[in-house]
Amino acid sequence: MKLSTSLIKPSVWLVASLFSQVAAADIFWFVRNTDGSTNWQYVANFSSGILIIALSLTALWLFFSRRQANRYNIELEEIRTQLELRVKERTATLEDEIAEHRDTTAKLRSSEAYITSILRSMPLMLIGLNKENQITQWNHRAEEISGLPSDAVVGQELWDAYPSISLTPAQIQQALDDNETLTIKYSQRGQYHFDITIYPLQEQSETGVVILLDDVTQRVKNEIMLIQRDKMSSMGEMASVMAHDISIPLRAMIKDVKAVRHELTDEPIDAEGLQDVLEDAVIRGQQATSIIENLLRFSTGGGDRTEANMVDVINHSVELANDVLSVMAGLRFRDVKVNIDCPEETPDIPCYITELQQTFLNLFRHCCQALGQVDDFNDEHIPTINIEVTVFYDNLWVRIQHNGRGISLEEQKTIFEPYATSQDGQIGDDADKRLSFCHFIITEQHQGQIALTSDPDVGTTFHIQLPLQ
Repeated sequence: MKLSTSLIKPSVWLVASLFSQVAAADIFWFVRNTDGSTNWQYVANFSSGILIIALSLTALWLFFSRRQANRYNIELEEIRTQLELRVKERTATLEDEIAEHRDTTAKLRSSEAYITSILRSMPLMLIGLNKENQITQWNHRAEEISGLPSDAVVGQELWDAYPSISLTPAQIQQALDDNETLTIKYSQRGQYHFDITIYPLQEQSETGVVILLDDVTQRVKNEIMLIQRDKMSSMGEMASVMAHDISIPLRAMIKDVKAVRHELTDEPIDAEGLQDVLEDAVIRGQQATSIIENLLRFSTGGGDRTEANMVDVINHSVELANDVLSVMAGLRFRDVKVNIDCPEETPDIPCYITELQQTFLNLFRHCCQALGQVDDFNDEHIPTINIEVTVFYDNLWVRIQHNGRGISLEEQKTIFEPYATSQDGQIGDDADKRLSFCHFIITEQHQGQIALTSDPDVGTTFHIQLPLQ
C-alpha cells in the first residue's frame, strides 16, 4: 500500500500532541504498581515502541519524499532536455536567419551598388528632389554638365545650387499635382536642345520627383542634316523640271522681244500692237520670276517661329507645287484637282513656315506619285487631292487625302523611318517613299503628330495635328 506524505505528517503531529497532554498530568499513571511505585520496565518498553513507530513513520515519510524528489528530478531532467533541444533548434533557426539576413544584406548592398553604378553611368542628367525641392540625387552626368560635385549640392534647394537649370518650380509642382509624367522640350535654336522629363515618385513614403535631362542636340542636328539632305533631293527633282518650267515663259519672252524688234523696223510703227506684245512679255517674265522666287524661298529656309495662318501656308505650298512638282509617270501637280476645305476663320499658330511648306510639298509629291500610278485605262478616275483644315479644342488638324494608289501595310511600317530596309536586307534610299523628315518637322519642331490611313484600292489620308499654343 502506497502512503502519502500528507497522511504521515498529521500522524506524527497527533502522537506528539498526546505526549504533550500526558506530560501535563501524570505521564506514568499507567505503569505504576499498586503500591505507587513505577514499573520502569514498562516505561522503557512503551517508550521504545513509541520511538520505533515514530522512526518508522519518519522513515516512510523520508522514503516517499525521496521517491517524490526522484520523480521531480526525472521530470526536471526531461524539462531540461526539452529546453536544451529547443535552445538548439532555436539556435539553429537563428543561425539560419542570421545567414539569410547576411545574404539579404549582401544582395541589398550589391543591388544598391548596381543601382548607384547605373545612375552614375547614365548618359542622361538625373536629379532627384524631395517635396521641399531639395536635391537627393545628383548623378555623374549632372556633375559633368553643371560642374558641381554631388557632395556640394545634395541637400540644397535645386535653384540655389543650380540656378541656370531650364526648369521652374511651377513645372515641378504641376507634375506633383497632376501625379503624371511631364515632358518638356527646351531648345535654343541652332545651339542646343534638351528633352526634360519630370515624373513624380509613386508609392513612396517620401514624396518627390525625378528629373531627367537628355541632351539631344547632336540627334537634332543629325535629323536636321537629314532634312537638308531630303530637301536637296527635292531640289534635284525641282531642278530637273525648272528648266522646262522657266523655258516656256522665256521662249515666249524672246519671241515677243524679236517681234517688237521687227515691228520697230517697220513704218509706220503699230504702237497698240507693240503694247500688247510687251504686256505679254511682262506676264511671261512675272511667271518666270514667281517660279524662281518660290524656289529661292524654299531652298533658303531657316527663320524663327512666327505666327502664321495655316490656310495661307497651304495655299502657298499648292502654288509652289504647281510651279515645280512633277513625277516620272508624267502626271504634273497642276493636272491634279485640289480641293481645300477650311473654316471661315482659322486661328494663327506659331510655326516655322518654310519647314511646314517643305512638309506639305513632300506630301504633295507623295500624293502626286500615287495618283500617277493609277491605271491609265481608267477614264473615270479624276486625280484629286482633298485638303481639310479643322480646329478641335486646342489643336489644329490638317487632313490631306488623295484617290491614288494606297500604301501597303509593309510600306506603312517604315514610311516615317529615315531609311527603309527591303526584304533582302538592303537599305533603301528612295526619297519618294520616305516621309521621315515630315515626321521630324511635325513631331519635333512643332510638337505635333502625324499619321496615315490607307487602302491600296482607295487611296491615302495623312492626318496632321498641330497645337495652337
